[in-house]
Amino acid sequence: MQPPVYILGLSAFYHDSAACLLRDGEIVAAAQEERFTRKKNDPAFPAQAARACLDAGGIPSERVDAVAFHDKPILKFDRLLQTHLSTAPSGIRTFLRAMPEWLKGGLGLRRTIREALGYSGPVLFAEHHLSHAASAFYPSPFDEAAVLTVDGVGEWSTTTIGTGRGDRLELVAEQRFPHSLGLLYSAFTSYTGFNVNSGEYEVMGLAPYGEPRYVDVILEKLVDLKPDGSFRLDMKYFDHAGGMRRRSRRFHRLLGGPPREPETILTQREMDLARSVQAVGEEILLRLARTAHERTGGPANLCLAGAMALNCVANGRILREGPFRDVWIQPAAGEAGGALGAALAVWHGHYGRPRELPGAGCDAMKGSFLGPACSDRDIARFIEREGAEASRMDESELLATVAGHISTGAVVGWFQGGMEFGPRALGARSILGDPRDPRVQSRMNLKVKLRESFRPLAPSVLASRSSDYFELDRPSPYMLLAARVRPPVRPDRRIAESESRSRTFGIDRQNRQRSDIPAVTHVDSSARVQTVDERSGGRFFRLLEEFDRQTGCGVLINTSFNVRGEPIACTPADAYRCFLRTGIDSLVLGSYLLTKERQRPLEEKVDLRKQLVPD
Repeated sequence: MQPPVYILGLSAFYHDSAACLLRDGEIVAAAQEERFTRKKNDPAFPAQAARACLDAGGIPSERVDAVAFHDKPILKFDRLLQTHLSTAPSGIRTFLRAMPEWLKGGLGLRRTIREALGYSGPVLFAEHHLSHAASAFYPSPFDEAAVLTVDGVGEWSTTTIGTGRGDRLELVAEQRFPHSLGLLYSAFTSYTGFNVNSGEYEVMGLAPYGEPRYVDVILEKLVDLKPDGSFRLDMKYFDHAGGMRRRSRRFHRLLGGPPREPETILTQREMDLARSVQAVGEEILLRLARTAHERTGGPANLCLAGAMALNCVANGRILREGPFRDVWIQPAAGEAGGALGAALAVWHGHYGRPRELPGAGCDAMKGSFLGPACSDRDIARFIEREGAEASRMDESELLATVAGHISTGAVVGWFQGGMEFGPRALGARSILGDPRDPRVQSRMNLKVKLRESFRPLAPSVLASRSSDYFELDRPSPYMLLAARVRPPVRPDRRIAESESRSRTFGIDRQNRQRSDIPAVTHVDSSARVQTVDERSGGRFFRLLEEFDRQTGCGVLINTSFNVRGEPIACTPADAYRCFLRTGIDSLVLGSYLLTKERQRPLEEKVDLRKQLVPD
């Protein structure tokens, strides 16, 4: 019997670095470096994430058969060099600032990997968008599918169309830098005062408060959009080829003034800008999906990856209005997922190994619960060391108590099992609340998440009861599909608004009650739905069942276990610190329940940065 083949996939040096370990093509573990370093979107070499993956596989680095990296540094260097030369002298400062570190981490990558991991085996490189495409197709439940990848930029590609059949994956069309939907969206993200590479979610959440007043000017001046979804940006309005601002002064003049300063008051102008770029982005993605269908022979299914695949509103429209019967989106669709895709591309491409489908209706992502887990013994040691007050309960008592707390208005931190891979909390590192409470959205945003009150909160719903609440005819396990925009909440569950209240505008619209689950019903009556089933949901599924039994409501608010600007909690220490510093009322760590009133203030505690190493 042959020993198993281990492939370690890595992504790094742009944002959200990550590592993934495959054993004979099966995903063993995957994690983002930010979760360990506590630096949001950390671009550094993923040394700690790689170590966590190797530990999960129970192997030393010397046992790895190949390391796969998610892009090709020589091609990326070619693009960077040509871009800066073409914009000289304006981009010289950017070039001089970026090149030394990039040369060390990019062109010297083989040595960096070997030194960081103590590894001497082969290091292989997959093109950036091939890594995205592999992360989308190979773990999907489809034997055959079109593949669409859309992000900022890889080496040269910004968008690709591909086709997957069995274990074969081929890219058949591309759009190249600097014409990029991801960079267009990021330009509006920074212009409206949010952080690039994380604030795009805020733009998407802000969009329903606005009107598409700038769509015409975007399509007339900024974007020359073709029927097939390809387009060209008018580069006199942009600066992402030679500078760091992403926009030129002409961009500001065209759209009526300087950018919003971060953390200042949002005006109707920012809301209208957000709505407009979201509308343009959706139109481009819809056209690209239709073109992908035509170029790949009209398959029934579509797989999506790249950062723009995290736009759940656009995904919902592709599913409803596009030519495909079904759509599957990689839950770690951004840069982190490149680590997984690179490893899979090497397994099926370099090693030539066949693909085994996971079974009818299933994918290979294991619910995306691929990060480190802590046992109850680990948690007990942490609680004892920190002097925390906690009650250990059997599962039935724990679920009954927690469901009761939530039903009376408590906000609960929920820490269970393996950490999620990707940006969404899916029931392992979550903050939970009662969706029926109209006040809880603002409370959770302002006093728990420490972010803008307009941000929508997502619902997790029992898969068997999804159709009771949402117009969604299929599973959505990764919170990457928005139900129908108008309206996603079933018409018989919507609450009619008075004529006077319907005349409110902008942020004031968030205070209307649109349904009997108002805390997860966005201003446009949309919801970013996660369906939870028994197979992958585990204890979180059983909590939903208990909440349904107690209240008749099969839905919980589910938002990620972190505050604004911080990564999702990885360890009990991360969760406990967040619990004490925010408006979270109760914390569940495995089988242990902690309530706020029984804890000493954080200032009296020892250093919580010490991380517990799980058994």
